[in-house]
Amino acid sequence: MSEQQSVVPAEHALCDVLVIGGGPAGTTAATLLAEKGHRVVLLERAHHPRFHIGESLLPANMPLFERLGVAGEVKAIGMEKWGAEFVSPWHAHRQRFEFGDAWDKSMPFAYQVPRAEFDHILIKNAAAKGAQVIEGCKVVGVEFLPDGRGAAVTARYDDGREATWQARFVVDASGRDTFLANRFKAKSRNPKHNSSSVYAHFTGAKRLEGKAEGNITIFWFEHGWFWFIPMLGGITSVGVVTWPHFMKTREKRSLEQFLLDSIAMCPALAERLQGAKIANEAEATGNFSYVSDRTYGPNYLLLGDAFAFIDPIFSSGVLFAMNSGVVGSMAVDTFLRDPQEAPAAMREFDRQMHHGPKEFSWFIYRMNNPIMRELFMGPRNVWRVKEALLSVLAGDIFGKTPIWASLAMFKLMYYLSSLKNPLISWRAKKRRAINIQPVDDPNMATIQ
Repeated sequence: MSEQQSVVPAEHALCDVLVIGGGPAGTTAATLLAEKGHRVVLLERAHHPRFHIGESLLPANMPLFERLGVAGEVKAIGMEKWGAEFVSPWHAHRQRFEFGDAWDKSMPFAYQVPRAEFDHILIKNAAAKGAQVIEGCKVVGVEFLPDGRGAAVTARYDDGREATWQARFVVDASGRDTFLANRFKAKSRNPKHNSSSVYAHFTGAKRLEGKAEGNITIFWFEHGWFWFIPMLGGITSVGVVTWPHFMKTREKRSLEQFLLDSIAMCPALAERLQGAKIANEAEATGNFSYVSDRTYGPNYLLLGDAFAFIDPIFSSGVLFAMNSGVVGSMAVDTFLRDPQEAPAAMREFDRQMHHGPKEFSWFIYRMNNPIMRELFMGPRNVWRVKEALLSVLAGDIFGKTPIWASLAMFKLMYYLSSLKNPLISWRAKKRRAINIQPVDDPNMATIQ
């Protein structure tokens, strides 16, 4: 891609679609739109490969890799992930789920991948499929032109040069930078969830044995939960997702020390990390959950994290990003080829963008509730509710798998259990209300 990186366009160079951001959302959309014959420019502020968190994929990602033509390359860097394990300090047993037991048996596994390599595969693929990929080029301004004539997008190269493109359509896949949402003041903290994360890669972590070696493990503890994600090369990603008031207790401790101290509060995880060493500098992310008040507008749309981000307990981030790239590319293609059908295409895009976060969030908002933990730690397959739950864990919510009646029964079981245990429900609701309250904490400003 060196030739593409050196290209500096003429003033107001023209393109059909300008994509902001070279992560899974942007590269998926750019690839599919370029394959349809559109002139696509993708601008990425960083240079790949670059570090990124979020290494755990879902079985529903697998067909998307085939569609993009990268299945073989992803397989080469991925550790097979056949299921997920949940560990609770309030239960004597550990609960292991196998994706092969989900409603649709055709997607029994996924991968754990180093995101630097994974994202590099996707952006190289976009270039190979015809998109003009320019790295080290940060979008700094956008002006939407009158009468639906598209937008003028200005970007700055690493060396300070600036260039402008005139695009018929702008796709914002800027991730947590939320370029357009910030510009339009359309982004707000999710009022139903509020958490932060501190994470690092470890070497020497103790893994599960045999086929389960690559499984993700979720460890609950008093102040939230941990992820444990094994990858090839002996690297394991470990992170804590916790509440603002607990983050405030970090005070003058380094992020690494805070992470290690938090791990010590979870004996089951501490045992898996006994003798392990941190392989890189610990990092953090604050204001974990947010949402924008729109998914599209005149001549633009928002993909993946540029629209919304939810708690990653079910590893949904890459799936949501890539799926948004698929449905977004379909909407943009319709907009460019058949403007009369564009309003309907955009409404369908909006529906699908809200669908994934909505379905996952119902579970996420309740995952620290004792009643939900009981259902997760002792699932029954009455009315096929376990199979439906596993379908959610596998990310199989965008297709035609008929899981919805069974999921409704699972939710009914949850509500009935809550009614039978009013004191537990009340305490959990009260504690949750405290947990999600914003905290005025100078520590948080350092990890945004």
